[in-house]
Amino acid sequence: MNGQEITKKMGEYIRMNMLESEKSAGAMEEYIKHSDLNAGGNNYTRTLQIPKIYDMETINHFSGIVETTYGIFEKVIGEYLKNKEYRKLFPFSKELEELILLPVGYEEMVPVCRIDIFYNEETRDFKFCEFNTDGTSAMNENKVLDDILYMNNAWNHFKEEVQPERFELLDSWVDAFMKTYRSGKNAVEKPYVAIVDFLDKAYLNEFYVFEKHFKAKGIDAEVCDIRKMVYRDGRLYTPKGHAVDAIYRRAVTSDVVKFHDEIPDFLQAVRDEKVCLIGAFRTQIVHHKCICEVLVHPMTKGILTDEENHFIEEHLPKTMKLDDISEKDREAMLYEDKERWIIKPVDSYAAKGVYAGVDYSHKEWHRIVGGCLNQDYIVQEYCPPYRTENISFDMKPYEFKLYSNLTGLYTYNGKFQGVYSRMSDGGIISTQYNEKTVASRYLK
Repeated sequence: MNGQEITKKMGEYIRMNMLESEKSAGAMEEYIKHSDLNAGGNNYTRTLQIPKIYDMETINHFSGIVETTYGIFEKVIGEYLKNKEYRKLFPFSKELEELILLPVGYEEMVPVCRIDIFYNEETRDFKFCEFNTDGTSAMNENKVLDDILYMNNAWNHFKEEVQPERFELLDSWVDAFMKTYRSGKNAVEKPYVAIVDFLDKAYLNEFYVFEKHFKAKGIDAEVCDIRKMVYRDGRLYTPKGHAVDAIYRRAVTSDVVKFHDEIPDFLQAVRDEKVCLIGAFRTQIVHHKCICEVLVHPMTKGILTDEENHFIEEHLPKTMKLDDISEKDREAMLYEDKERWIIKPVDSYAAKGVYAGVDYSHKEWHRIVGGCLNQDYIVQEYCPPYRTENISFDMKPYEFKLYSNLTGLYTYNGKFQGVYSRMSDGGIISTQYNEKTVASRYLK
C-alpha cells in the first residue's frame, strides 16, 4: 500500500469503529494536554485522527525541492554580501544591513530552515508558501505526535502491515548545529551552547527539549533570555554566569531589530566575533517576504541558471507590494476577485496578520485591505491548498471533512530532514486559524 491507500483505509476503519475512535482520540488529546505540547491552559496542540504517510518517491521529490531551493538561497545571499547594488533590492534598514554583513566564521548560509509548500499529492506539483529560518520550530511537536500514534486505534490496525519510518528532527539538528559550529574558525572542543530568544515570546517547552538533547550528546547547553546576557572581558555570559561559545538563535530577526536597545551585550559580542552565532543575520535575506519579489528580479535571474529560473517561475506565487497597487487596480484585482489573493506583513512569523480573501465577505475584505495600507504588506497570489479527508473528535457532531494541507520541509545545512504536516478547514493554515497538526511518516 502507498500513503494515499493507507489514508483511505484508515478512514474506512474509523467510520466502522466510531466509538472506539472517539475513545482513541480522547486518550491522545489527554496525553497532549499533559505533555510538552501544552503551552499553558487551553493553548495546546490540536491533531486529527489520520496521520500523513509519504512514499519514497515523494520523499525523493521533497529532497530535490530542498536541494534546488537551497542552492538558490546560497546564490542570493552570496550576491547580497558582495554586491552593493543588489542590496538595494531589499528594504532593510542601515542597522539591519550592518548585522547581515557581519563576518560569520563558517560557510553554511542557512543552517536551519523550513520551506513551507502547498503540495499536491496527486500531481506532485507545488507552490511555495514561505521560508522560515532561525525561528523554525515544531520539531518536538512532530516527535510527540509521532510518539502517541500507538494510542491511535486505526493506526494500530495497519501499522504492522505497512511499518512506516519516523522522521528524526531533534538529535539530527544538534548534529547539524555542531557540524556548522566545528567548521568555524574559532571552534573549541567542548563548547557551551546558549539557546536564545526573547523568552516571553518563545515556544519555551521546545527550547528545554533541545537543551536536553544537547546535554545528552555531551554538549553543555542553557536556555537564555537574549536580554539578560552579559558581555564582559571579551566573553558573552548567560544569566547563570557561563561563558558562551555558540548560540542557537531562535530569536527572529524582526524582534532583534525591534528590541535592539534591550540587547546591547548580545549584539556587541556578535560584532566582535566573540561568539559563534548560528544562524547569522544573513538568514534574514531569504526569510523576509521581499524575497518573493527579489527572486524574479532581472538581477537575480542573471545569477541563476535557466533551470533555477524556470523552477522559480513554476513554483513561486505572484507577489507585489500592497501599497504599489493603485486604487483602481485594487478595486479590480483585489476586491472584485478577492478569492485569488492573500495579504501578508513583509516580516512576520506564526502567520500573524495574514488574511486570505477567500475567508471573508466583500465588506470585511474591503475593511481588512484598507487597514493594511501603509503597513508594509504584500499581496500574494492565493494558492488553493491540496485537500484531504480527515476527522477531528474535539467537537460534536463528529464528521469527516476536507482539510487544506500545508507541508513543511525541514532543512538542516541544506539537506532535507523531515516533514511538518499541518491542516485546517479554513483558507489559512495557522494556529490562529483552526490549525491541526498531524504526525508524519514515510514508507521505505
